[in-house]
Amino acid sequence: MTAQVTVGLDGSEESVAAARWAAREAMLREVPLRLVLVDDWPDPPEIPALYLRVHAERAERLIRDAEEARAQHPDLEVFTERAHGRAAETLTAAANDADLTVLGSRGLGGVLGFVVGSVSLSVVGATRQPVVLVRAKGERPTPSRAGIVVGVDIYHPCESLLGFAFTEAARTGLPLRFLHSWTLPASYGYATLADPGIGEELGDRLVGGLDDLLEPWRRRYPGVAVTARAAMGPAAFHLVEASQDADLVVVGRRTRRIPVGPHLGHVAHAVIHHSPAPVAVVPLA
Repeated sequence: MTAQVTVGLDGSEESVAAARWAAREAMLREVPLRLVLVDDWPDPPEIPALYLRVHAERAERLIRDAEEARAQHPDLEVFTERAHGRAAETLTAAANDADLTVLGSRGLGGVLGFVVGSVSLSVVGATRQPVVLVRAKGERPTPSRAGIVVGVDIYHPCESLLGFAFTEAARTGLPLRFLHSWTLPASYGYATLADPGIGEELGDRLVGGLDDLLEPWRRRYPGVAVTARAAMGPAAFHLVEASQDADLVVVGRRTRRIPVGPHLGHVAHAVIHHSPAPVAVVPLA
């Protein structure tokens, strides 16, 4: 793995926004920025003239994006790379070789008919490293200071998620807002109708468990402002709601050994599609 931030480009507004976000992140991390454009053409290249023209325009866009990144961040080391192959596979390999990869949230390679988001989702579901997805309209020139929202499940190991969230907050100076969602066990039945305080008692207990989980990280990063809450209801709903004013949303992705397809849970999938803020997906054990 190389200490760098990689961004996949396709000339769309989303990938331009991703490049800007990635450039700022590379500056914060003090690592090079790698701009990757994938030539996802059939081999042999039996391509109509229209696609060849679009291909040339995308290559020109790569050069312009590199020049823009260098102009806005003169101290940033910027590399450009054009690769030939299937976009999802090529970008996944590039992502596995980087500290962080940034992609536009509508996906790449649409000119050849990819389903919207299919490439980005494939990369997110397969890579061993964190990936950030950025929407064109969700990119903010400067942080809103609303903070970083982190979805956490206190019942499963999530050290890599917590490590990513705390180090990102330390770099940016943004506060962390941790959220654990829960539902009452079915065994409680109608007991909550007779005594609504049962739900509040369980919620308080879960907040205590979340605080215990975060305590070692708070000691390690004393300068990071942290709040934590447990919300009753679907995790996807609460995270999407919290994302509306967030600078970044961080969710985990558990490794699943399935034959094909993106390895994404329903919560990460919902947040990716509905959050207006950039979404970081962190692989978990």
